[in-house]
Amino acid sequence: MTITHLQDTVTLNNDVKMPQFGLGVWKAKDGDETYAAVKHALQHGYRAIDTAAAYKNEESVGKAIKDAGVPREELFITTKVWNADQGYDSTIRAFETSLEKLGLEYIDLYLIHWPVKDKYNDTWKALERLYNDGKVRAIGVCNFHIHHLEDLLSEAKIVPAVNQVEFHPLLTQEPLRDFCKSKGIYFEGWSPLGNGRLLDNASIQAIADKYNKTVAQVILRWHLQNDAITIPKSVTPSRIEENAAIFDFELSAEDMNAINALNKDERTGADPDNFNF
Repeated sequence: MTITHLQDTVTLNNDVKMPQFGLGVWKAKDGDETYAAVKHALQHGYRAIDTAAAYKNEESVGKAIKDAGVPREELFITTKVWNADQGYDSTIRAFETSLEKLGLEYIDLYLIHWPVKDKYNDTWKALERLYNDGKVRAIGVCNFHIHHLEDLLSEAKIVPAVNQVEFHPLLTQEPLRDFCKSKGIYFEGWSPLGNGRLLDNASIQAIADKYNKTVAQVILRWHLQNDAITIPKSVTPSRIEENAAIFDFELSAEDMNAINALNKDERTGADPDNFNF
């Protein structure tokens, strides 16, 4: 399927439709910065917002949603349970706190933020309950390697709808993407621009020049054509608009392959097998 519009959706494994492109607010400061970014994005056609309890900006996201004037049913809001809140009862409580901060009656996608050892299976049971109670439209995970997913699936009653992981041309995650696809888990990328590391990449710049686009636009287009959900973060109005201006061109197979070939299995964030937070 060719994605041609900012509000185009993918269909998750429970038939819920999720926009393939959204705004991430990691590192966006609570208060005016987050509020203005989310409101600007929504008023310029974005419909998906990705936040998390750990970002400490859910209240500002909620306020922007309220003031943007977009009907709730058109929006797709994601948040996540933080590591310190994992476990069955504490996850239920953390969810209620997030819901209250966001000022919403339900969440569209609730994710386990990291695979905390000996806790994520209980956390998942809490997510299954929230889903069955109708408080969340879809549930999923973040930063899960194949072995974490295999372990989770051995006990889970519901297959995660999404696995959100670090994904960009230096970390193409092909084995994980293939595994997720085989299980019906939609692949979503965070840090799509490699935390800015890729913006001066000469190979991508050459491709960008050919299409009269920026490096960022080419990389985000590459995400979409790899059938990944992507959530670039920006708090700059012009950048929020620029990031979304990627629906009027398509990368050739040759250019897609050239970008795929940049992979170095290089992370900008923590390895899910070795994190201490």
